[in-house]
Amino acid sequence: MINEIGHFTLLLAFCVALLQATVPLFGAHKGRIDLMAISESAANLQFALLLASFGALTHAFMTSDFSVKLVVLNSHSLKPMLYKITGVWGNHEGSMLLWVLILSLFGASASWFGANLPILLKTRVLAIQGAIGVAFLAFIIFTSNPFERVEIPPFDGQDLNPLLQDPGLAFHPPFLYLGYVGLSMAFSFAVAALIEGRIDAAWGRWVRPWTLAAWIFLTIGIALGSWWAYYELGWGGFWFWDPVENASFMPWLLAAALLHSAIVVEKRETLKSWTILLAILAFGFSLIGTFIVRSGVLTSVHAFANDPERGMFILIILGIFMGGALTLFSFRSSAMEARGVFSMVSRETALVSNNVLLAVSAFVVFFGTIWPLVAELFFDRKLSVGPPFFNAAFTPFMILLGLILPVGSNLPWKRANILNSSKKLIFVFILSICLAGLIWAIQTGKSLIGPVGVFLGAWIVMGTILDLFSKLGRSISLKRLIVLPRADFGKFFAHSGLGITMFAIAALTSWEKEDIRVVPVGGSWKIAAYELKLNSVENVRGPNYFSTMGVIAVSKDGQLLTVLRPEKRNYPVAQMPTTEAAIDYRLSRDLYVVLGDQQSDNSWTIRTYLKPFTNWIWGGCALMAVGGLLSLTDRRLRIAAGRRKVSVVEQAT
Repeated sequence: MINEIGHFTLLLAFCVALLQATVPLFGAHKGRIDLMAISESAANLQFALLLASFGALTHAFMTSDFSVKLVVLNSHSLKPMLYKITGVWGNHEGSMLLWVLILSLFGASASWFGANLPILLKTRVLAIQGAIGVAFLAFIIFTSNPFERVEIPPFDGQDLNPLLQDPGLAFHPPFLYLGYVGLSMAFSFAVAALIEGRIDAAWGRWVRPWTLAAWIFLTIGIALGSWWAYYELGWGGFWFWDPVENASFMPWLLAAALLHSAIVVEKRETLKSWTILLAILAFGFSLIGTFIVRSGVLTSVHAFANDPERGMFILIILGIFMGGALTLFSFRSSAMEARGVFSMVSRETALVSNNVLLAVSAFVVFFGTIWPLVAELFFDRKLSVGPPFFNAAFTPFMILLGLILPVGSNLPWKRANILNSSKKLIFVFILSICLAGLIWAIQTGKSLIGPVGVFLGAWIVMGTILDLFSKLGRSISLKRLIVLPRADFGKFFAHSGLGITMFAIAALTSWEKEDIRVVPVGGSWKIAAYELKLNSVENVRGPNYFSTMGVIAVSKDGQLLTVLRPEKRNYPVAQMPTTEAAIDYRLSRDLYVVLGDQQSDNSWTIRTYLKPFTNWIWGGCALMAVGGLLSLTDRRLRIAAGRRKVSVVEQAT
């Protein structure tokens, strides 16, 4: 009965979304307040219905209801409860239901927290959110029904993909979807503003919190996915430029550009057309990511291998929304005339440079991701574009971005004198060069990547510190520091996090050590200053898997540091092996050990890595997310951005 209720509420949500997408938009066109008021009620009702539907599907997984086909294919009665719940979104149909639930949550949030929005803009935003909901609810109902039954329920299920049975993957998809879908709000604000024909400073402030929230969630989701790949897949890396990794990274880059561009719209009422275009493209790339994951056109360890017909449905949705938005964008070009002017040396110019670098780097990633498909379709050639291309093509843009960032942050608006503005950065620049030179001297004969990473990290972090303290003027005190706006601290943490992440990636790339060998039980080996000994290999039984576990003692200077237990697991129901790396986490390095195959003489293949500053990668990502959160709580983003001239309809409300 609960499953039928879930299916019924899903159908009702589609009807409500259809109502939300049409009637309020007609009311806004005709100036009918009574019809416009439907948008908020419909947004709240749609969220409630989808929450009930998602709850029903979750109940089916938690109770192992094997009359539901999705539960049969993605669960098992012996699975831990956490993975029974995560099985809800560990598949195509359930993840799409989560997708539309989050979409409706953002729509409802606009009605809850949009009291300061003009009613015409708010109505159109909610109507566009409803239209997106109609498209994806239709996709679920007609191609991906999560409540489909099986005629004869089996005694047990086929289990969830073992790679997904991990805490990192339990929380990674919801955060990623919150980011993907959150960008729909920026898209809706952009299209609503184009329909209204008015883009101004107030619009720039209104769109920023929604974009910032989506960017924060994307940052957390990407970091969790990277961390999972690092410790779960056993290959020792944190980023492989996999198509699905790229699918989340491209919207993140464009969302970062959109955030900075919206600041210029708010402060100077310029870059309007560019900001609107970024809002459209950011959500467009989220839809492209959805297509890549679900169409099966590109292979990935993360992808849902589904039939191309579903991918074609998503491609049609992408074409309708992107084509419609870009067409409207071209017709409304006159409404996006810039008012503010600025010189070539100004903060505006630095932000434009920031935007260009982020946008171009996103398109570089897109080109590398999609090129194998293009080559196969049009040239009948099978190609593989891997890390060497992305590292060579993407890295220069990030280096330029790192170089510009501290300079741009310390420039004044509108007009600046480059010599005067650069004076206070000279000491930071010299100190950063000295640190890079010191590292170069210490690591003679090694890659230049390490010193460059040290320079960029120090340059960005120290430049950000200087920017924060420059806001205090000549009177530097703790009291004045505390009363600074939270957005200033948010900028400090976000930019510092980027600098730390850049340094950590460069350090890991340049100074990592690797050892691969065959070791008998009782044998020992060394990597750098650490001595490792394989004490034993044991057979262990888990709740729904069997494991071969190595017991490895790690010593330094004769003192036992820790005991690592790398595993090779086998899930009998799914008939799939997984590798569980054992990692000794320390502040400045990770000792990473992977147990390989057993040899004919009963010895074992073991891979050992010494990875410097790996945790700093995710620490930097965490700082970026904290910075975004601090900015989001700034009261200036929660109040109106200056009053517009209101229409008769708006005055009546």
